[in-house]
Amino acid sequence: MEPLNESLFDAQALEFPAALASALAPPALPGHFDEMRGLATPAAPLRPAPGPSTTAPAPAAPQLYDAAAGQSQSQSQALPNPQPPSQSPTQSPTQSPSQPTIQSQSQAQTQASGEPPPLTPAWNAFFEQLGPGGFNDLPRRAASLERQIRDNGVTYNVYADANGPQRPWSLDLFPLIVSPESWSRIEAGVLQRVRVLDRVMADAYGPQQLLAEGLIPPALVRGHPGYLRALHGVKPPGDTWLHIAAFDLARGPDGNWWVVSQRTQAPSGLGYLLENRLAITRQFPQAFEALHVQRLAATYSAMMEGLQRMCPAGVPPHIALLTPGPYNETYFEHAYLARYLGVTLVEGSDLTVRDQRLYLKTLQGLRPVHGLIKRLDDQFLDPLELRPDSTLGVPGLLQAIRAGNVLVANMPGSAFLESPALLGFLPGLARRLIGEKLMLPALPTWWCGERAALESVLPQLGDCAIKPTYPGFDGRASFDAVLGSHLGRRELDEWAGRIVREGDVHTVQGYMPLSQMPTWANDLGPGHIAPRAVMLRVFAVSDGAQSWRVLPGGLARLTEPDAQFASMQRGGSSADVWVQTHGEVDRTTLLQPHSTPASLARHRAPVTSRAAENMFWLGRYTERAENAVRLARLTLSLLGSEDQSSRPLLEWLHRMALRNALVPAGVPSAPQSRRVFERALIAELGDVARGGSVGFSLRCIRQAAAAVRERLSQDTWNQIVRTEADFLRRCAEQADEGSFAASAALRALESASNALAAMTGAQTDRMTRDDAWRLLSIGRHIERLGFLANALEAGFDNGAVHEVSGFEAMVALFDSTITFHARYQQRRDVATMVDLLVLDAENPRSLAWVTQTLRGRIARLAGSAPGKLTALSYELPDPSGWTLEHLCAAGPDAGYPELVKLLAGCETAAYHVSDAIGTRYFTLTSESLRSVGA
Repeated sequence: MEPLNESLFDAQALEFPAALASALAPPALPGHFDEMRGLATPAAPLRPAPGPSTTAPAPAAPQLYDAAAGQSQSQSQALPNPQPPSQSPTQSPTQSPSQPTIQSQSQAQTQASGEPPPLTPAWNAFFEQLGPGGFNDLPRRAASLERQIRDNGVTYNVYADANGPQRPWSLDLFPLIVSPESWSRIEAGVLQRVRVLDRVMADAYGPQQLLAEGLIPPALVRGHPGYLRALHGVKPPGDTWLHIAAFDLARGPDGNWWVVSQRTQAPSGLGYLLENRLAITRQFPQAFEALHVQRLAATYSAMMEGLQRMCPAGVPPHIALLTPGPYNETYFEHAYLARYLGVTLVEGSDLTVRDQRLYLKTLQGLRPVHGLIKRLDDQFLDPLELRPDSTLGVPGLLQAIRAGNVLVANMPGSAFLESPALLGFLPGLARRLIGEKLMLPALPTWWCGERAALESVLPQLGDCAIKPTYPGFDGRASFDAVLGSHLGRRELDEWAGRIVREGDVHTVQGYMPLSQMPTWANDLGPGHIAPRAVMLRVFAVSDGAQSWRVLPGGLARLTEPDAQFASMQRGGSSADVWVQTHGEVDRTTLLQPHSTPASLARHRAPVTSRAAENMFWLGRYTERAENAVRLARLTLSLLGSEDQSSRPLLEWLHRMALRNALVPAGVPSAPQSRRVFERALIAELGDVARGGSVGFSLRCIRQAAAAVRERLSQDTWNQIVRTEADFLRRCAEQADEGSFAASAALRALESASNALAAMTGAQTDRMTRDDAWRLLSIGRHIERLGFLANALEAGFDNGAVHEVSGFEAMVALFDSTITFHARYQQRRDVATMVDLLVLDAENPRSLAWVTQTLRGRIARLAGSAPGKLTALSYELPDPSGWTLEHLCAAGPDAGYPELVKLLAGCETAAYHVSDAIGTRYFTLTSESLRSVGA
């Protein structure tokens, strides 16, 4: 069990916060580097390795890393015993004087005196800048941080479920602080490595000299499932293959940083680290300023400028961010990053390739796309040439890339660079390609596809990590990485057998204890500081052709106490990364305050067909939920009132409940068995699997909103999520109690009604009036027109409106009770009802107002001139020709045939127009494309 200090509030208060932190924070676990104190704790006695090589002397760690060079002979020479670097820290000949070192003498003095080691200057300054509240304020800040993450909707969906709740992003209160000296070494090493990887990729898809010279095995390039032969001979724009690369770094007990892995296909974290920075700096603004932490905006701005300059065509070029969709675990980051960078968030279905060029499907037709930032693994990019079962990619995308008509960041085909086996060959590749020795070493790595490496590493499996050579690909190479120290003797033998049988798909990497940083463990009591192992992800981004810069920060990933690896997918947490600088802090922002009115060009974000469809259905489901809530509340209220004796009213309620799927078919009608009908209606309210239920509509609202999250404000999204969660929670609580009383159901419906009113208010008052908003409004009014017309027609059909109770119920369903009584007092007849509910041009729930609004919104959607209607608008009836005398002419004996005919026509027209809009704007058939001038 990890060491924990006593509660901060039980400890004796010290004069200075830094001294208090030093006294209360436990040291890192034995053998780990302590980030707070800048030194390693003494290592525990080593467990003998399960093999005959345990007596072999452990070579110097950096020599191990350099010895695993790009040639098979040099690799095999370095194999005697990959012991953890912590076992021989003093033997490191390449350790930089600027790096922290193990201070064994200081530790001995500390142990003798019983006083804790002092904090590093950075951590000392951090705690001294906590402010007047000091440590007493940390619980409040932790609660505030948790609330901010929740309110901002920051999520990471572990094995995302379309119907499941989204998992909040996990962020610790304390940042990881990196000194200027450490960062200088990291930055230089990362820049060097990204240059090497870019040239390796250029050679692999070009002359392949490295393969011919034997500097890299063919099995790790041409034999890698991620190597795309279709791109051989292609030269990307700017001769730059890698635009965004991520390196996972670990700090060893010697204080040096070591590369553990690298990500080049679609590295995640660029959006989450931004959110981390905003959240943590809000909690510690004084410390952030006092430590001279470098800002991030300049690097993002340089990356976008570099991509724009390298795009093959377009002034200005149109850049999009390709996402797998809202069910991807990092979709929040995709939407957040697209909004921050000012690029269009697209899915594969939003794009199409015509004449070897990439286009975006929009409501106005096809719009060229010149650059694509992909957050999709390569194998899913093009179903025509890669995985044929992929529904996430763009058919023909590789063809457009080969033609040189689109820049893709990163270029497809980089998956082989992510193989852990490649780490062992990079030192030799660096000397060959750039004539330099790698400054940032990697963990010792052995690819078991070479016999000499296999034989030398087998006895040491108990001290290493076993990883797949081809991670992320199905088949015989698919397995989860494991630590040998967590395996028993029998399991180690089984793994050894697998490696012997299929050595090429196994890579063994030396184990090194990760450094540990302080974390605020508020869940373990009233407040504790606990050490957590940390891995740092650093990003290199291209700012031009063959030019890169390192983002001055990163994503720190914290492991759980019982976790083998640092992984967000396995429930880990994150921390902000503060990189200190001795120079001036770059305060560049993405704002451009010096623009002149003459140079300002209004940019309208394109509305993709997918976004348009989701906005349309967001409007429809919002209105459908409101209608269902209002109808359910009205039904339950009437069933419990004295009006339950009116048979026409009960029949009308039953008919409306069936029509709107509030009760399943076959349930006895309200006149037959009022109680059974009531229980069936209540039981269906929270059923998310049954179309038409309130719960189902609320879930559909969330799913449609998730697909267009980049278009919604954070308040709107939070309202949508809370509304669904609150209603389903209320339904579940009542179901657990064994009964759901009508009174409890009415309270849940009332709460949902209030929340939906806030939701529709946000849609009306807080969204820009572009085509996406018009489609949302059109969807709402189509749903409203169909529902209200059907309700009124059903009331006249069975005569419910001719009774006082039925009359009042109809007016209430139209949400017009107050207006009706204020205008007509006690008068109740068909003429007053028709006048208010059908003809009133000022009542937003009258059929005339809804129809007229729909005609106008559809006309604006098609881009017609003001006041001019389009052919689709004429599919709806014209309210200007409706008169009270005509609709009420035949009288009650004849059943008002003209009125009933009009009501049926309104309902039919509403759903006909819905189908026409879907065909014209969403499916983009060839005829539709011509009609919008594509």
